[in-house]
Amino acid sequence: MKAVTYFAAFALSATALVSHAFAEPLQGWSGDLDKALAQAKAEHKAVLVEFTGSDWCPPCKMMRAEVFSKAEFVAAASKNYILVEIDMPKGDKQLAKKNQPTVEKYKVDGFPTVLLLDASGREFSRFYASKYPKTEDFLKHLADELDKKDLD
Repeated sequence: MKAVTYFAAFALSATALVSHAFAEPLQGWSGDLDKALAQAKAEHKAVLVEFTGSDWCPPCKMMRAEVFSKAEFVAAASKNYILVEIDMPKGDKQLAKKNQPTVEKYKVDGFPTVLLLDASGREFSRFYASKYPKTEDFLKHLADELDKKDLD
């Protein structure tokens, strides 16, 4: 019985640590959309905003592991985009509360949603990230969307 109790305590501790780790922004990503928009203006770039539930959403976890955390994705996407992650974790109520107004402002109704914004904050594309589960497919889609924006 003691072993079960110790195992349960360990599992809860590990879950708390993992939930907190997922709430941390990825390397090369910002968690502040306003700062990202200012940076985008200064650098003449667009903004990629990924809305995620990092500790509870299976497609979000998959995209984080398979695309968004990859150095090659961050390096390539950062050439034309400032990367922003807006996280709505269940394990970090304070972060979710902070990000809720942004979710509401952009009327995000599912996760993982990606918005592409120009430097002034005008949306020019919206899609579910999990539609492009491979780095090369995601990067191709980003390039295509930027090309379409430039035609407007």
